[in-house]
Amino acid sequence: MAQALLWGTVSFLLSVLSGRPLIGWLKRHGIGKTIRIDGPSTHQVKMGTPTMGGLMILLPVVVVTLLTNLKGRYSILMPLGVMAGYGLLGAYDDWRGLRDRSGVGFLARFKFPWQVLIGILAAIGLQSFLRLGGMAVPTVPTALDIGWLYVPIAAFLIVGAANAVNLADGLDGLAGGTVAIAFIAYGVIAYLQGQAYLVTFCFTVVGAVFGFLWYNAYPAELFMGDVGALALGATLATVALMTEQWLLLAVVGIVFVAEVLSVALQVGYFKITRGKRLFKMAPLHHHLELLGWSEVQIVQRFWLIAMLAAMVGIALALW
Repeated sequence: MAQALLWGTVSFLLSVLSGRPLIGWLKRHGIGKTIRIDGPSTHQVKMGTPTMGGLMILLPVVVVTLLTNLKGRYSILMPLGVMAGYGLLGAYDDWRGLRDRSGVGFLARFKFPWQVLIGILAAIGLQSFLRLGGMAVPTVPTALDIGWLYVPIAAFLIVGAANAVNLADGLDGLAGGTVAIAFIAYGVIAYLQGQAYLVTFCFTVVGAVFGFLWYNAYPAELFMGDVGALALGATLATVALMTEQWLLLAVVGIVFVAEVLSVALQVGYFKITRGKRLFKMAPLHHHLELLGWSEVQIVQRFWLIAMLAAMVGIALALW
């Protein structure tokens, strides 16, 4: 744990130190966020804020992990590879959105198959190379072998988590804070299991995300973009699968679950009622904005919920 906290601090410093040059470079090249016209009107003031800030998370994690946490622990290449794969996909999505100024980016019908492909490859790697295939259940002393179901379930979790974190990336500090809390929770779970390399990886990610939050705190100077959101969500699911405590992902990531459910319910209700809306706007954080909650109130309260959910998740892992 001492090593994990040390390298997490180093990752934080690298991220913070890279932030100001990155923001300057993004501004000089006109790489600013395009705000969708169907979002809250109050968000129009954020137009032009530099995006692709996820780079200042991914790069320190890759550097610190390759230099300090790789020798003799090559299984750590699995979450690192997932992070790189989804990061590259997210970077291309961000670049496309900036290039055409529509804010849409890489169309979902093209982007989603790539997400699924990377998810399936990662799931096969977890099962074939790391010999994973279990499902830990609270109160059950040994993990249950789920056989052939492991690959589709693992792929679903990786793809689902990537998009869930991406949906939550709509307010200053929201996605970054909640995903950092989730990584802390799984870092503690990995520590309890004696997976020192995974503990170090989790806290390396936490440190880099904290560095990003230094610039993403309200009012944000920098946005995460898909390069960060997709990569962090997919990597979180991969870490959960490596602990075999992936059932708890729905608990630890309760904020992300709520965001996804709000969108699913909104779409379903809209279709069933032929035009009526269940929420003022989806995802959930936009609904709360339109109810009168301030951006800071929503983010801080979601952080509190995420902390409590992390505590419950760790408790269930110990049960």
